[in-house]
Amino acid sequence: MKVVIQRVKDASCLVNGEITGSIDNGFLLLVGITHEDTSVDVDYVVKKVVNMRIFEDDQGKMNLSLKDKGYNCLSVSQFTLYADTKKGNRPSFTKAAKPDIAKALYEEFNQKIEQEGIAVETGVFGEYMDLKFTNSGPVTIIVDSNNK
Repeated sequence: MKVVIQRVKDASCLVNGEITGSIDNGFLLLVGITHEDTSVDVDYVVKKVVNMRIFEDDQGKMNLSLKDKGYNCLSVSQFTLYADTKKGNRPSFTKAAKPDIAKALYEEFNQKIEQEGIAVETGVFGEYMDLKFTNSGPVTIIVDSNNK
């Protein structure tokens, strides 16, 4: 499981011009799931996301987490995180989980973040989505459950 964390001042997701999720300060999470992922991977990544200390403290050091700040997340599924670009110029997505498996793990991921006391806004799984956001810093971190 791969999650790209983007620290944002604001973020929103639109499907067919309609906002499906919107946050102010917090994390925009781009969530990729591979066919090998399980609930163990979800648990690992959730723990990392909610405790990732990339917000500044009073001394200006990145020392505070999403939980510390009381911020929220916008979570968007993104199978393209598992693009294989080794051959040619057209990526292969065979490493991405099948939609039924990916959707179940994506929903589990969002539920477990909410169980940590963090509100989660979402895109719409499997739909074409437009994202609007202001990256703060910029700060972008990749968490990969294969790198435990």
